[in-house]
Amino acid sequence: MSGDFLPEGTLRGLPGPLPMGERILWQGAPTTAGLLVRVFHARLVIAWFAVCALAFGLAAGSPAAALAKVGPTLLVGAGAVALLWLLAWLTHRTTLYTVTNRRIVLQAGIALPVTHNLPFAQLDSAALRAFTDGSGDLPLQLRPGLRIAYLQLWPHARPWRLTRTEPMLRSVPEADAVAAILARALQAHAAGAALPVRVARLPQADENPGRLVAAE
Repeated sequence: MSGDFLPEGTLRGLPGPLPMGERILWQGAPTTAGLLVRVFHARLVIAWFAVCALAFGLAAGSPAAALAKVGPTLLVGAGAVALLWLLAWLTHRTTLYTVTNRRIVLQAGIALPVTHNLPFAQLDSAALRAFTDGSGDLPLQLRPGLRIAYLQLWPHARPWRLTRTEPMLRSVPEADAVAAILARALQAHAAGAALPVRVARLPQADENPGRLVAAE
C-alpha cells in the first residue's frame, strides 16, 4: 500500500491511523554503513578498483606512466564508492521500520514510497543475525501461500530467497534490543493465536563473524 494522501492522524511510517488497541513498540531505520557494506558491497568495489590500479601500475613502463593510469582509476573508484554511499544514505533516509503489538510495517522507496503491512498472523518465523557493530538483520518468513515479489521488497529482502521471498529489516541498529521487543510481541500474539510464530536462529554469517542471537 502506498500513497501521498493519508488520513489525518496517521503517524510517520504507517499507512493509516492505528486501530484501537494497537500501539507502536519500536521504530527505526537501517544504518547507512550497514547498507553500504552489506547491500551495495562497497568493499568489493574498493577491492576491484584497487586491484585494477595495482595491475595498471605494474604494467606501466615508468613511474610517470603508472601515475597517469593509476590516478584516473582510483579517481573513478572513489566516485563509484561515493555514489554507493549516496544510495545507501538515501535508502536510510527513506526507510522506516515499525513494530507494533500486532504487525510489522516496512515503509521504503527513494523515488516511490511503498508500505508493506506484515500482520503477525502472516508470519511463519522470525530470526536475527547480529553483527559485531551491534546492528543486525531480521528476516521474516511468511506463511506458505503468501508472497511478495523480491524486486518489490529489495533491498529489504533476505538475499537469494527468490522463490519464497522473506522480508527483512536490514542493518537495524541495536539489533539485540529490537529482536527482544519483537520476540515479546510475537509471544504475546502467539498466546492468543491458533498458529504461533516460530523464532529461528540463522547460520553463521560468512562476511562477518558476528554473534548469532535468537530473537527471544
